[in-house]
Amino acid sequence: MESNERETADADAPPARPPAVPPVPRPGIAGLSAPYRAVAALALAATGLAACAHLALVFLHVAPSNTLSKRHAAVVDGWIYPEFEQNWKLFAPNPLQQNIAIEVRAEYRTPGGEVVRGPWRDLSAEDGAAIEHSLLPSHTRQNELRRAWDFFTGSHDEDDTPNGERGELSEQYLRRIALNRLGEARAGREGEVVRIQLRSATRAVPAPAWSDEQTDTQTYYRELPWWTV
Repeated sequence: MESNERETADADAPPARPPAVPPVPRPGIAGLSAPYRAVAALALAATGLAACAHLALVFLHVAPSNTLSKRHAAVVDGWIYPEFEQNWKLFAPNPLQQNIAIEVRAEYRTPGGEVVRGPWRDLSAEDGAAIEHSLLPSHTRQNELRRAWDFFTGSHDEDDTPNGERGELSEQYLRRIALNRLGEARAGREGEVVRIQLRSATRAVPAPAWSDEQTDTQTYYRELPWWTV
């Protein structure tokens, strides 16, 4: 009887509950609370809009000139320069096929009154040596002199005559860069600078060894007139 009563009591007892399993957290933003989900959604939306706006402005900058890019030229230029500048066209890439080096020489007046002419100095080679193997190359060393020369040649004719105010401005800009470089290296040891002269040395990039293309690799010079300081 006791065994029967025990079996009946065990049968009438409620089943044992399984151990509680902690809820599995939802991955990503879904696992955040409602306020944090709202903040994350707003941040993602703002980042997406900023990326789309940046891509649109860069596209207008590199695309061929059109009505939209002309209408919003000030906005596009204000965003692109100087951090995101592009010097190639989206639909017509034009890689450089020439190496152009900018050189300068100067005439100095010594303390005795004699005028001495110094040798040509390759400023482009000095810039290249300053940034070679550098982990943080200077943006100025990479682009200042090259852009100044492009500015000059683009605002002067073949006789080195300036085309309006931009041409005169480019002369002043290029002259100041040259004088600054001369001052950095020479520190006035030759005397007072009286005149300076610049020239470009242009040499075509040779064809690769596997190509049958014939390239004229002779160096051609373009000398500017002497500028009085």
